[in-house]
Amino acid sequence: MTIFESLPTTPRSEELVDKAFSRAARAGRAKQGVEAQESMLQTAGNILSDNLGNVVTSWPDFDEVDPFYRELADAIVRREDLNVDTLRQHLNEVMWASRQVESIKKEYHGRIRNADPDTARKLRKQAFARYADITESVADDLLAIADAREELKTLPDIRADEPTIVVAGYPNVGKSSFVNRVTRASNEVATYPFTTKQLRVGHFERERIRYQLVDTPGVLDRPAEERNAIESQAVSALTHLADAVLFLLDASGDCGYPLDSQLELRDEVVELFGDRDVPVITVCNKADRSRDVEADRYMSVETGEGVDEALDAAVEAVGYELELPFDDS
Repeated sequence: MTIFESLPTTPRSEELVDKAFSRAARAGRAKQGVEAQESMLQTAGNILSDNLGNVVTSWPDFDEVDPFYRELADAIVRREDLNVDTLRQHLNEVMWASRQVESIKKEYHGRIRNADPDTARKLRKQAFARYADITESVADDLLAIADAREELKTLPDIRADEPTIVVAGYPNVGKSSFVNRVTRASNEVATYPFTTKQLRVGHFERERIRYQLVDTPGVLDRPAEERNAIESQAVSALTHLADAVLFLLDASGDCGYPLDSQLELRDEVVELFGDRDVPVITVCNKADRSRDVEADRYMSVETGEGVDEALDAAVEAVGYELELPFDDS
């Protein structure tokens, strides 16, 4: 489960007001006079303040979110009027509303306590009107937060703390077949909200260490100039995640893309991930048909030849070591 998948449903402002006032009415019926007005004031104020505050506190602090998720989240929610920065502004507005409701509740509690029953009722109605105004003032903020939640809850379950191997290369070079062949049957397929393509995440283990393989169709399968702004940001997010990259080539040309173009994309990927010292391993797939290219490894996913060796090369390039507790004995 991702950090965004567990976010609770964001209520609409009118839902909050209806819920608060209906429960307040029930609380008031159980008492009489000034005590009834106090109970209604407290009940409605608590419900509004708590629910508005929970909308905000249920979200992670984006300053502490792993850079991969931070950038991918920004790519997914990014549109003309919403991105991570504006989302934070919406969250700040809702927290402001929560605190305002709490302040109104405290202000009117003191005034109602010292009033006669008729005045107490008038004061409580004034407080309710202000409660409603404050809550309705953040109606658009709540809607924006709800929209962001709907988009972000579909983020793929990629774990930033696990060693990750990104599989890149032009379409039809065998990336998906490779991921499916070397990963467990529990591998996942998740859909990017910003593309009709898919992100495939598979897992395998070596010496008690779980690795994840990320196949990125629609993102790292074409040159940078062909990606839109959102896809480019998704690529940037992947640079924070990758510990190694397997770049697959098809020297046979069966994939439909010239080898020169494939090598140009490989060089672009090397430059992109090289900024973070992420090793890129060039693998010639379909080697049973052609080996006419210089590569680090040769394999054929179809026959199985060289597949394990290519995966082992990626594991070695990652160089991940399992941290064990110190043995003081």
